Amino acid sequence: MNNQFVSSETAWCPGCGNFSIIDTLVGVLNELDLSPHKVVLVGGIGQAAKTNQYVSANGFSGLHGRSIPAAVAIKLVNDDLTVIVNTGDGDSYGEGGNHFIHNIRRNVDITHFVHDNQIYGLTKGQTSPTSDACQLDHKTSACNLSTPFNPLLVAIACGATFVARSFTGRKDHLAMVMAAAIRHKGYALVDILQPCVSFNKVNTHSFYDKRVQELDASYDSSNKMAAIEKTMEFGDTIPIGILYQEKGLTYEDKHPQLFNDVPVIHKAHNMDDINELFKDFI
Repeated sequence: MNNQFVSSETAWCPGCGNFSIIDTLVGVLNELDLSPHKVVLVGGIGQAAKTNQYVSANGFSGLHGRSIPAAVAIKLVNDDLTVIVNTGDGDSYGEGGNHFIHNIRRNVDITHFVHDNQIYGLTKGQTSPTSDACQLDHKTSACNLSTPFNPLLVAIACGATFVARSFTGRKDHLAMVMAAAIRHKGYALVDILQPCVSFNKVNTHSFYDKRVQELDASYDSSNKMAAIEKTMEFGDTIPIGILYQEKGLTYEDKHPQLFNDVPVIHKAHNMDDINELFKDFI
């Protein structure tokens, strides 16, 4: 274990679940004995996407919903790097939904932590894809008139090799799941339930705290059909843990020509050629 990773002062609201996530992430990165210069944290737009600005590692901030393509590019150019995406439920499953689906199919070796507060927090509380369905007799600002998106079900259906859920109120559990996701070879999704204390007055810390239930030791995470059934449980009981995990060929395994020579990052580049390409854009 090292203590090279630290976090800095943030702009999050007091009580935000992101504090638990960033504190746990820093602890996990130190526990895994990784080096800051070998880790890249990628984000799009949103409160979750600010994570890379607050941790002492390499960081990339991209466009709304476009963090996964950036993360994939970084990993394919230099596969020695540990690439971790931190985005919210809106950024990941709304604006970034198409990238989410098709990167799962490619199985590029990146880790994806979704800070899921079931709302758009940065822009003051709009409904997100994972917001609960509206009840006819009780509509709130954080409810979905559309069918709520089930990211874990979609991920498994698209062929994801690591699908998990955790909760910011269970830090030891969150650390275990995060570490397993980072170690996993291939795309790893962790949907992290968290409260938005400012704008979501329904899915609060206490709401999750009395509903989440850790998968017991007898649960078989290699059983895809059992995992699919678990993804459908989101009500009085919400299962958390590694719902599904299998070994599968990564995008890198399927395209060895990208890596059997010299990684792109180490290949010689002709700046004159690049400058010629730039002329059309100046």
